Amino acid sequence: MKNGSHNHDDKLSAAERRELSDSDFGIPELREFPMPDAVHVRAAEAYFRFAPEAKKPLLAHRILMKAKEFGVDVESHTILDWAAKYK
Repeated sequence: MKNGSHNHDDKLSAAERRELSDSDFGIPELREFPMPDAVHVRAAEAYFRFAPEAKKPLLAHRILMKAKEFGVDVESHTILDWAAKYK
């Protein structure tokens, strides 16, 4: 959460997930890959390989956007390559 009310691991409760806006997710229309903070940006990067193939360009792009917002350095060539495919 933006107010810092949740713990700082990469697990959100169902209630915490419901409180997030669509824009906090890597795949907003599916509400998958939540990224409300730096810990979750890193988790999204770690779980990227499990994303649907068709959604990987969007997810990679959003990971980079959120990484910039939270000061996370993304060095994964996989994420960078997929983000370059985002239209």
